[in-house]
Amino acid sequence: MVSLDAAVPSRTHSSLRSAWIPLTALCLAFFVEMVDNTLLTIALPTIGRDLGGGTVALQWITGAYSLTFGGLLLTAGSAADRIGRRRVLLWGLAAFGTISLGVIWVDSAGALIVLRAALGVAAAAMAPVTNSLVFRLFDTEQLRMRAMTLMIVVGMSGFILGPLIGGSALAHIRWEWLLLVNAPIALIAWLGVRAGVAPDRPGDLTGERFDLPGAVLSVLAMGLACYTLTAGVEYGWASWATGGVLLGALLAAVAFVWRERHTDHPMLDLRIFADGTVRGAAIAQIGTSIAMSGVMFGLILHFQYAYGWSPVKAGLANLPLILTMIVGTPVSEWLGKTFGHRIACLIGAVLLSGSLVGMAWGVEHGYLAIALSMVALTLGLRTIMTICAVALVGAMPENKTSIGTALNDTAQEVGSGVGTAVVGTALAVLVTRVLPDGTWSGELVSSFFHGERIVYLVLAAVVGLVAAGGALTLTDSHSVEEPV
Repeated sequence: MVSLDAAVPSRTHSSLRSAWIPLTALCLAFFVEMVDNTLLTIALPTIGRDLGGGTVALQWITGAYSLTFGGLLLTAGSAADRIGRRRVLLWGLAAFGTISLGVIWVDSAGALIVLRAALGVAAAAMAPVTNSLVFRLFDTEQLRMRAMTLMIVVGMSGFILGPLIGGSALAHIRWEWLLLVNAPIALIAWLGVRAGVAPDRPGDLTGERFDLPGAVLSVLAMGLACYTLTAGVEYGWASWATGGVLLGALLAAVAFVWRERHTDHPMLDLRIFADGTVRGAAIAQIGTSIAMSGVMFGLILHFQYAYGWSPVKAGLANLPLILTMIVGTPVSEWLGKTFGHRIACLIGAVLLSGSLVGMAWGVEHGYLAIALSMVALTLGLRTIMTICAVALVGAMPENKTSIGTALNDTAQEVGSGVGTAVVGTALAVLVTRVLPDGTWSGELVSSFFHGERIVYLVLAAVVGLVAAGGALTLTDSHSVEEPV
């Protein structure tokens, strides 16, 4: 009998259509890990009533996932480059689906927090590998970019549509089903990866020893950095608790750098940052995530509080982001093919910064002005995110592509944390620390709009500098070539 592994095609594909089975599976894996970032947000009031959780517990229900997910990305990517990318992804999918079924037995907020943290661990095993395996399906730059574009559209759609999907579903089903549905999705993705993605060849993996101390220090640095955001909200940004967590994150980061520079087998070889492509792509990705997370967080408050819209309507208001991600593919590809990596990403940085200025103007000029700014924002995001992901992973050695995608994902996680922290902190300082229920007074709405204007202008400057600074170190290489 021929094993299923032996039947898996090992050749690269000449079109997206011929790779539809593995590509669909990888997109499903990316979608389910991204949608879980935001899916339960809309259900928190219901969960609080059912499980009796307080405000802090509800915050941890969402924060526990981000904490373990962000903290383990580099470790998972390093492990995949040694154990096998396909193998780690199959393990991650199996764990994600199985753990999701555990919601059936959840009877307290604490149990749900533990389950969400475990889901974050499984998602971290999936995230760096899905994008890495896309590169293995194709051998031309054009097809890799198109496949990466598809992955980004699917993943970001899941992130943005999470509240809309959750809000629509809660009108008909219990909140537990929002997690139970992960199981069949993960199973379908597992079958697709098993059937369509070739097993790793030993020559494609690195034989270096796993850097356990480096892994521990990276988890501490990323985990404490992620928890700093939670501590800031819970204890106050100027509190000793928040300062202590931040100091711990900085010390762990310093120790991690020292370890990686002095060990013979580093988990993350810091010498790769001497390559302008790797360094610039990672920096530019931080800029895109600052913009996206900041705008997403701000618009959730804007639509539901200042406008008084329902969660479903507020979710629908984000559709310009999704539609532009889908129909904007030719634009980002044309920019990359015509101008090359550096200029295309500089144009993307201008779009990002300009769209944030447009947001600052649009908050008091109605939804149409905001929607147009969302379109410009998404074009900038699409251009930089796709080109930088392709450039960063393409600059890595063949046996370390998973750590390359993990670095890409980690840069985005750092940017997301910064963007959310900047917007949340600024609005708390400029407007109010406690968002009142019910209809807002005209005075509070006016104050909120004023705070938003300042926040978006600050973001425009920060994002412009970070994204453009990263883009300047990229090469003039063109991102697409004629298909073979």
